[in-house]
Amino acid sequence: MSMQRKAPPTWDKVGKHALFPEAKHDEIARFNFLANLNMHLSSDVIPGVKEAYDGRARPQFFAQHGRDPETRHEVRALMSEDPYYQWWSALRRSTMEMRQQAGRSLVLRQMDKLNKVAASFNEGQDTLQLNDDLPLPNYVTIVDTHCMPGSYHTAEVDGDVSAGANYDSGIFVTTVGQLGSMTDGGGRAISDWLKRDHGDFKPQRILDIGCTIGHNIVPLAQAFPDAEVIAVDVSAPVLRYGHARAKALGVNNITFIQANGESLSDLANESFDLITTSMFLHELSTQSMPKILSEIARLLKPGGLSVHLEQPQYAGRPVFEQFMRDWDTWNNNEPFWGTMHDVDLEAMIGNTGLPESHQFTVAVAAKVDESIFPKTEHDSDSEDFGRAAAWNVFGAWKPTQSTKQESAA
Repeated sequence: MSMQRKAPPTWDKVGKHALFPEAKHDEIARFNFLANLNMHLSSDVIPGVKEAYDGRARPQFFAQHGRDPETRHEVRALMSEDPYYQWWSALRRSTMEMRQQAGRSLVLRQMDKLNKVAASFNEGQDTLQLNDDLPLPNYVTIVDTHCMPGSYHTAEVDGDVSAGANYDSGIFVTTVGQLGSMTDGGGRAISDWLKRDHGDFKPQRILDIGCTIGHNIVPLAQAFPDAEVIAVDVSAPVLRYGHARAKALGVNNITFIQANGESLSDLANESFDLITTSMFLHELSTQSMPKILSEIARLLKPGGLSVHLEQPQYAGRPVFEQFMRDWDTWNNNEPFWGTMHDVDLEAMIGNTGLPESHQFTVAVAAKVDESIFPKTEHDSDSEDFGRAAAWNVFGAWKPTQSTKQESAA
């Protein structure tokens, strides 16, 4: 007998601020419908995909090849012909497209107002530094990430913040509230982990690369209010929105800078105690990721910490799970997702000068306000293959000079 699932929190529980778009009755209803559809797909429908694989597709493959599939690519070729998987996948893709269109229509009808509100927070502030001449990397411009029209970087008018407003108002639908009322559960998870496991670590300078609208750097800036925080991204619309959002939330120790993380030449060597990325590395090309990781190693002070938040790597996981986790690569406009989750991150980070002996990986879950987004007994009774807000925090401490000398000896 199937269990009754909890419903996701309604969109009115989403945290608001002065820049947050206003929604009418029908717009709220669309968001709530899509959140419930996502919950239904990730809890009630998805188990049938595994049943279709075990009961139908895998036996057919074995009958033909005398063995089970050995890679996720073989599983994908097999399951792409299965009607149940086709149904689930089409619905999931449709929820992404509908979420983006619902958010886009909500934001565009009040774009002028949102841009004016943002300007009231941004104009004359040296904590927002944009660069109109910054070339955008190809891996940013070639795809509408997450099915978002124009992705993060497209401006409809001068001073536009609509991309950031769309992202902010609709991410609740995709995550069904699992990131909390301010969708900052990732950043709160990092700050809680630091306070719990490294309570003596008090960074004075913090850098966040690929910040978008600052969801995950704001909690760190709040956790370390005396720190100087710099948040960089290549996309001006989300930086405008993120800067205004932080100001509206009363967070004043973040400087938002339009810059490419592959080359942060304006920032001095060994000048940051803590450098973070949150769900960012999977959006990078294979050429850009090593460059950004090398910049991080250059910018870290001896004894400094680099922290990355991502879904777990594929290595060691069953091929069916790898296939399901790889859905975004082929169906959610995330072309670099699978490649990033295949690479040997320890080796890649080690090649930047941060040795494997100083690296770590820790499992964390989103930190949310449970009075608004309560957990239930059913939260962990099914496998959603990457949709839950459960990640790995990985990275490295930069060796001090004395550690380097000891290693050499």
